[in-house]
Amino acid sequence: MAGEQLQVLNALDVAKTQWYHFTAIIIAGMGFFTDAYDLFSISLVTKLLGRVYYHVDGSPTPGTLPPNVSSAVNGVAFVGTLSGQLFFGWLGDKLGRKRVYGMTLLLMIISSVASGLSLGHTSKGVMSTLCFFRFWLGFGIGGDYPLSATIMSEYSNKRTRGAFIAAVFAMQGFGILAGGMVTIVVSGIFKNRFPAPAYAVDPIGSTVPQADYVWRIILMFGAVPAVMTLYSRLKMPETARYTALVARDAKQAAADMSKVLQVELEDEAAKVQQITTAQSNNYGLFSKAFLRRHGAHLLGTTTTWLLLDIAYYSQNLFQKDIFSAIGWIPKNTTMNALEELYRIARAQTLIALCGTVPGYWFTVAFIDVLGRFTIQLLGFFMMTVFMLGLAIPYHHWTTPGNQIGFIVMYGFTFFFANFGPNSTTFIVPAEIFPARVRSTCHGISAASGKLGAIVGSFGFLYLAQSQDPAKVDAGYSTGIGVRNSLFMLAGCNILGCLFTFLVPESKGKSLEEMSGEKEEEEEQVQASSNGSTLPV
Repeated sequence: MAGEQLQVLNALDVAKTQWYHFTAIIIAGMGFFTDAYDLFSISLVTKLLGRVYYHVDGSPTPGTLPPNVSSAVNGVAFVGTLSGQLFFGWLGDKLGRKRVYGMTLLLMIISSVASGLSLGHTSKGVMSTLCFFRFWLGFGIGGDYPLSATIMSEYSNKRTRGAFIAAVFAMQGFGILAGGMVTIVVSGIFKNRFPAPAYAVDPIGSTVPQADYVWRIILMFGAVPAVMTLYSRLKMPETARYTALVARDAKQAAADMSKVLQVELEDEAAKVQQITTAQSNNYGLFSKAFLRRHGAHLLGTTTTWLLLDIAYYSQNLFQKDIFSAIGWIPKNTTMNALEELYRIARAQTLIALCGTVPGYWFTVAFIDVLGRFTIQLLGFFMMTVFMLGLAIPYHHWTTPGNQIGFIVMYGFTFFFANFGPNSTTFIVPAEIFPARVRSTCHGISAASGKLGAIVGSFGFLYLAQSQDPAKVDAGYSTGIGVRNSLFMLAGCNILGCLFTFLVPESKGKSLEEMSGEKEEEEEQVQASSNGSTLPV
């Protein structure tokens, strides 16, 4: 028996793909569907919010959100997400994955509905209320990152673990796609039911009063998939790795997994006690032992996620502005408010359909074949190539007749982000750290990524402004332009390639092999068989 893995953990590692795997993917994946829908839906409705609440009489152009308001509305959920990733990541290791999992989804449901009910007597009041609820929405979303990844990794077998975790994350693509489709449907219905002239014809009449209902319906719809999965989350058993290795309850771990796997499993209480009380298996996050064993790994997962999200979110949140800049969306004065929203949603849905969603599922198909390292390195490299391909001949892409080529190149950057680091940075932190700090380390890595999203989204608002003062959006100062911004993002991707070399390959290995817990177990068993005693 020396050096053998706990029977309950080995049973999970070698289990054939069963119904419970797909159930776990759906339960965790619908959470990410909701996450993506909520985080990206706000980027679709920001121009509508500007028209509804910030119209200026006599202005030649429709109302827009002031820079500080736009930054707050787009970024406040990211601040909440970052906070939630750290807090719920830590809480998932302290209280257990299952006990915390329902809290995050319930918070998401309440905050999604409340966001759509944002009230106020003034535009400032409405935006303040919206920002308040979107912070708490982000807080719940943040908890879903470490908990979903950790739960899926601890339930999966080692042969297809990467594909299962990737499938959970791939639901983001469908969430983004759903955000666009719901917006198209809702704006289309209201546009046809309440026709309005273009802004150039009638500035006030171009935004019908009913437009105020449109953005609220779109935001509240994010609660629907969350409600559908709440009961299932609450009924999920705790993962065996947490129950056995952290809570030290061998009997409960064996009982739970016997039901899930439909096999009889021994509880191995003595072996669990031996493993969990060993000094070599009890170092904490802020210890020299953790720094020596996993310090470089944590540096690798945090930096790669940070750099990826700077590039990813700076494009994704504001792609509607890029579409306008290259002429793919008509000038805003030639459309009414709902027509503009409809066209923005259609453009984002096309990118999701052609670039975003396929990239996620290519990762699902190939991650356990090519490995995490190869896909991440390839993704960063190809993102660099396509961003430089956009930036170097930028004038060519923005001249009439070349816009479709720009969209194709732009779509490929998203394809290789999702068939690349956007997926792998989520997967790897759930595989390479010990069970007792796995959720915490994933939360730290994810929070680093969300810090990158904040830098990318806030920075892009200002940096991408034209260098020509006459072409700068109202309320903004001159920036470095879209072309130079793309050069900067390409630089982030090059750094991502370099930091990828700090991240180990986990393909085909058990979680205990990757985290070092199996080695620690073998050391403890070997020491016991030699008659020596390890200090406790």
